[in-house]
Amino acid sequence: MTGKVIGILLYLGVIFHLGYKAWRQTRQSTDYMLAGREMNPFIMAMSYGATFVSTSAIIGFGGVAGLFGFSLLWLTFLTIFVGVFIAMVFFGKRTRRMGLALNSHTFPELLGKRYSSRFIQQFSGIVIFLFIPVYAAAVLIGICRMLEVAIPAVSYGSWLIVVTGIVAMYVVMGGLKAVMYTDSFQGTIMAAMMVILLVSTYTMLGGVTEAHQTLTDMAALMPEKLRLGGNTSWTEGPRANSPIGLTIYTTIIYGVGIGVLAQPQLAIRYMTVPSDRELNRAVAIGGVFILLMTGVAFSVGALSNAVFFKEFGKISIAMAEGNFDRIIPIYIDRIMPGWFSGLFLVAMFAAAMSTMSSQYHVGGTSLARDFFEQYLSARDERASMKINQIGVTATVVMTLVWAWLLPGNIIARATAFFFGLCAASFLPAYVLGLYWKGMTKAGAKASMVGGFCLSMFWLLFVHLKEAASIGLCKALIGRDTLVADAARGSWLWLLQWVDPNVVALPASLCLAVGVSLVTGKLAQKHLQTCWEGIG
Repeated sequence: MTGKVIGILLYLGVIFHLGYKAWRQTRQSTDYMLAGREMNPFIMAMSYGATFVSTSAIIGFGGVAGLFGFSLLWLTFLTIFVGVFIAMVFFGKRTRRMGLALNSHTFPELLGKRYSSRFIQQFSGIVIFLFIPVYAAAVLIGICRMLEVAIPAVSYGSWLIVVTGIVAMYVVMGGLKAVMYTDSFQGTIMAAMMVILLVSTYTMLGGVTEAHQTLTDMAALMPEKLRLGGNTSWTEGPRANSPIGLTIYTTIIYGVGIGVLAQPQLAIRYMTVPSDRELNRAVAIGGVFILLMTGVAFSVGALSNAVFFKEFGKISIAMAEGNFDRIIPIYIDRIMPGWFSGLFLVAMFAAAMSTMSSQYHVGGTSLARDFFEQYLSARDERASMKINQIGVTATVVMTLVWAWLLPGNIIARATAFFFGLCAASFLPAYVLGLYWKGMTKAGAKASMVGGFCLSMFWLLFVHLKEAASIGLCKALIGRDTLVADAARGSWLWLLQWVDPNVVALPASLCLAVGVSLVTGKLAQKHLQTCWEGIG
């Protein structure tokens, strides 16, 4: 216990030093919102990765891997290929150049200026501000659940307040510079701990081949509920046309793996570097980091079944007493040596803080810069800084409220929900805005509003997990979902496990292209400004 507390205190000392250093260097809105556009590739890549991967990936999705097995490794592939390579090479460079040409400071401002639309900027800002606290709350829940297991003398509710206060302190004052400086330090700690965790887990099971064979031979121990849902083994993927298969492949792998491209807290990172050269160098750093984070978390989550059964005669979900968000924390606490438990706690603290700080920052600046400042007649640097600090504070408060209200087993679901919502709302307008001069203001509006509305409709009335929890559909028509009474096993019944993004994203893309083809184009002079430096 003493070692854990000392480790956390030392870690916090470094964090506050970096936050203070950033505060000293933050003097204008460009510093607060874009880190002065002067970050080096290591800091940018580590900040990108640490923002992308948090306790929601390690604790939440690691716990999901404890239920469903190695099939989640497909998400690791997508996060590296799409979330790092495609994102930085094909999105990052154009985003940086267009953002500079249009003097954009936020992701909604980039969209708004690209289409000469205050509505688009405000709509994007409000969507981000309203829904990113749900994602941030999932991250906050993840670290507080781990702290609850590691240091039980402090209650879960108390940890919510303590962790929130710590992160809010340096984000509100130091802006994006504080976020990125601390992210790079936190990411380094995370990477080191994950390497040790992976090696230790395989060593306990006798090596890679032996570990995988042991897990394969445990297929008969798969709980009956999971077997009926379509999952028969931890080393084989579930049936694609089963409820579990649809959840894994459409919500987790597709929803998160594609949704990463439209994440505002990640897209803004492209605009923090001075040239494309930094983005090129960041690809390799970011790819290795994401592999260490998600690849290790998903592998260890699945293999925890073998380790737990070997040590206690129980599989992961039984050890976690039904709450799979507790699988990784319990694994660290009961299986790993005490010295590692303390260090890993610090690493998870870093994972949570790095992501939460970015979420607080992007949510706050979206409310301030992209909504409130649009109605102010006079704006100077000092006023802009104050408004953004107020916006960040509002995001912090909303996150804390959601963390109190959200139920257990929510970490992975809340993360997938936000990634999917961003993809349906922003991705077509964003990617076509970067590559197609024929994309119009009307097309962007139709795509964004249509994608958002369809995504929310599916969430509230069709997708079982959320529709049943929220209860709006049941209150209106007496059923959990619109298709709840369909014949069991039919394609209509299976729609309850199809992620909203599978339907909403293609519809959003069709609206973007279709409406743009029949509506007036933007002025040629404006398009020349947007494409300045792009070619």
